[in-house]
Amino acid sequence: MAALLLGAVLLAAQLPLLPSHPTAPGAAPGRQELVRKAATVQAEGPAGAAPNGSAQQLPQTIIIGVRKGGTRALLEMLSLHPDVAAAENEVHFFDWEEHYSQGLGWYLRQMPLSVPQQLTVEKTPAYFTSPKVPERVHRMNPAIRLLLILRDPSERVLSDYTQVLYNHVQKRKPYPPIEDVLVRGGRLNADYKALNRSLYYMHMQNWLRFFPRRRIHIVDGDRLIRDPFPEIQKVERFLKLSPQINASNFYFNKTKGFYCLRDGGRDRCLHESKGRAHPHVDPKLLSKLHEYFHEPNKRFFELVGRTFDWH
Repeated sequence: MAALLLGAVLLAAQLPLLPSHPTAPGAAPGRQELVRKAATVQAEGPAGAAPNGSAQQLPQTIIIGVRKGGTRALLEMLSLHPDVAAAENEVHFFDWEEHYSQGLGWYLRQMPLSVPQQLTVEKTPAYFTSPKVPERVHRMNPAIRLLLILRDPSERVLSDYTQVLYNHVQKRKPYPPIEDVLVRGGRLNADYKALNRSLYYMHMQNWLRFFPRRRIHIVDGDRLIRDPFPEIQKVERFLKLSPQINASNFYFNKTKGFYCLRDGGRDRCLHESKGRAHPHVDPKLLSKLHEYFHEPNKRFFELVGRTFDWH
């Protein structure tokens, strides 16, 4: 049986994955069946048997973004649940052509081992803002559950800049001050990629072309930082997981200034690169940034049917 299913994976990997048109419900049943078989291929151990009945599965849930929205924190918190198996690294399957061209067989091999009752989760924040990704994910599994964590768009821009700045500092490379990046000719620089990533309504429209709203759960990243437990409870319900994570799994670390995790008596916090202080921004520039996102935020609220406490 393992050999038969392995053949299914290899065949699935050879099928063309480049997008054409949105897949109609019920279309290409033979291919969808093949993908289902590929998703259950057992990962054989040295003796040729799957250890503890574990297997690699295609993800049933993907954290699609947004960059600097809190995706790592969300994944770490979800990993507290015994029925979640999370991929350790960002896979970049659907947005990087060199990965996508290798097919679902390659994607499957990036997934962690899991037992049948576990939910496999991967997170790649760049998916949310990549135009090709929604259709590609839909072609793999139109019933997949998607998690999107968002925070105040202005704060997200500042975090985006801060990460790039620190990356340059670590490599001893110069990087311009935030005012030089954000402003061009006396106006906000619309070509700055960090601004584009915070235009949530534009990217969400693309996802809603392929997935109904009920398939996308939006996590309030600002609330997750302030009080993580209620937000994680909502995620558990959306993923139809039993309520296993509780308030005692979180504690506020006064030194770091944010919540850390307590798992089976073991305490752990996010990497020191998380929660960095933002650079000082002139209040007038900050006000201009808030004004820039005011109308796009309203359009996003209307699109998703809920509001957020953003500037």
